[in-house]
Amino acid sequence: MRWFGKIPSPADLAAGDEKAEAALRRTWSTPTGVLGALSTVDHKIIGRRYIATAFVFLMLGGVLALAMRLQLAFPEARFISADRYNQIFTVHGSNMMFLFAVPVMEAMAVYLVPLMVGTRNIAFPRLNAFSYWIFLAGGLLLWISLALDTAPDVGWFAYVPLAGPQYGPGKRADIWAQMITFTEVSALAVAVEIVVTVFKLRAPGMSLDRIPIFVWSMLVTAFLVIMAMPAIMLASSSLILDRLVGTQFFNPAEGGDALLWQHLFWFFGHPEVYIIFLPAVGMVSAMISTFTQRPTFGYLPLVLAMIATGVLAFGLWVHHMFVAGLPRVGSSFFTASSMAIAIPAGTQIFCWLATLWDGRPIFKTPMLFIIGFLITFVIGGLTGVMVASVPFDTQVHDTYFVVAHFHYVLIGGSVFPLIGAIYYWFPKMTGRMMSETLGRWAFGLIFTGFHLTFFPMHILGLQGMPRRVYTYPPELPWAGLNLFVSLSAVILAAGFLIFFIDVLRSVRHGPEAGSNPWNASTLEWAMPSPPPPYNFRHIPVVESREPLWTSGETLPVATGLRLDRRELIVSSVAAADPEAREASPADSIWPFLAAIATSIMLIASIFSPWAVIWGAIPVAITLTGWFWPKQTPEDES
Repeated sequence: MRWFGKIPSPADLAAGDEKAEAALRRTWSTPTGVLGALSTVDHKIIGRRYIATAFVFLMLGGVLALAMRLQLAFPEARFISADRYNQIFTVHGSNMMFLFAVPVMEAMAVYLVPLMVGTRNIAFPRLNAFSYWIFLAGGLLLWISLALDTAPDVGWFAYVPLAGPQYGPGKRADIWAQMITFTEVSALAVAVEIVVTVFKLRAPGMSLDRIPIFVWSMLVTAFLVIMAMPAIMLASSSLILDRLVGTQFFNPAEGGDALLWQHLFWFFGHPEVYIIFLPAVGMVSAMISTFTQRPTFGYLPLVLAMIATGVLAFGLWVHHMFVAGLPRVGSSFFTASSMAIAIPAGTQIFCWLATLWDGRPIFKTPMLFIIGFLITFVIGGLTGVMVASVPFDTQVHDTYFVVAHFHYVLIGGSVFPLIGAIYYWFPKMTGRMMSETLGRWAFGLIFTGFHLTFFPMHILGLQGMPRRVYTYPPELPWAGLNLFVSLSAVILAAGFLIFFIDVLRSVRHGPEAGSNPWNASTLEWAMPSPPPPYNFRHIPVVESREPLWTSGETLPVATGLRLDRRELIVSSVAAADPEAREASPADSIWPFLAAIATSIMLIASIFSPWAVIWGAIPVAITLTGWFWPKQTPEDES
């Protein structure tokens, strides 16, 4: 195959590069204007939108958290009514889990994975555009319902029968269930894109044992999404059917089973913790390697530990149901499996510590967030082992101890690495550096505010304060700690405020970054910052796990792709040997129109089942436009 078999010399590449680059830019650029913005399929543009939108939802969710802390700062406070409080904690939890945590991790992959595996776009780019618009529509549905005082009030878990038609009149639970459909369709679409991109679009030479650890982490995460998300979609669809057309999936009086909801929900819900955590493993590994200037210790153990975590994640869901009256044998099994997951987690931490020990760490802002992550996540992991024990879990179930535990795991295990990752990859995304001074202030306030906010919640839980209560009587010994927690939450919020200010300021006014400001080793740093529309002028050929450290500026490349048509190299799964050239779809408005048609159908179905029938017509029309074949020049090679 002549189009990849030759590695040209730098002199060969220099000749005609300007014309080739101009042609590539014409072929891969997104048209300007509103139509171009709505029709782009560039993974970098969509990835940035995803990330920005998810962080907007994070800010909104943080505002709700502050509102809850204001209400709980004093006993018998009346700042928020009970009904409004129920809506707020439901939207806060649903927003953080479904509109921030999972989407932002997948968004990072949408942006980074194609760059890190050395290709010019993600697989199924139009599906990628569709997934973003659907995600945005689901988020707007939830937040508009809160603005209209019709938001869900059944918790982010929506347990039946509370969420069923008997105890949940109105449309609040329906809105929650349909919001789930929006976000899960989006998540599943991105997961499929990541799997195909990693397996089939890797640069020549990037065999399985040369894939960056972040890419491995997103691959395992994508499989978790594909296997876990259908369970919650099945549950939410069954709930909609119970509420709208009178089925009885969860009504014991008619042969249904309320526990079925909990099984389906937590079969998804617990793997979701690792769907959020595993990308952080990849981020931490990438950053530690760069800031110690040495390969991550234990590449193979780290990869195997991530796979083991993904497998074990499906054997833990019942530890959320220890007080549901399940057989003792089942409880014993799930206790053992819950504790067993500490083994791969411990392996990962050991590998990171060994890398730090063997290198010379440079403590820039991203590294500070990694240190914060290690401390916080270890504490969260220890309390995780505690609640995996049936006797202890029975005592603290539905208390603030559990609130403290899962915030330690989720924020410690994902948000700390994520903020560090934003500081780390911000130069690549924007071409500009963030402020080191503001970054240190942000870390100090976030780290301090976080621990002062959530550690006392362990004590509140041990004192018996239940979750999801909107007030408490003054005679109980909770007022002092609650006031302290609420004041500490202000410190935490101030840290995030500085972070957001730094992001907005640095986009336009940060110092120019250059192509590789951290002297990192992976392929995304081999191109200008921000990357051009076509990513790589020439597709690189990978000869090691750290190509930029071993090859430097003489990175070998493959040639032969057409300049006048969007083309990608399709490679073999194991060795990444080139097998074919594949056309990559051009920009199109149809994914956007299909997302609008799908959104209208799903929202209308909250009010009438006939909306599914009539709404399928515009969906079919837009999908026909999407997939309508176009005449393209035959491959002349």
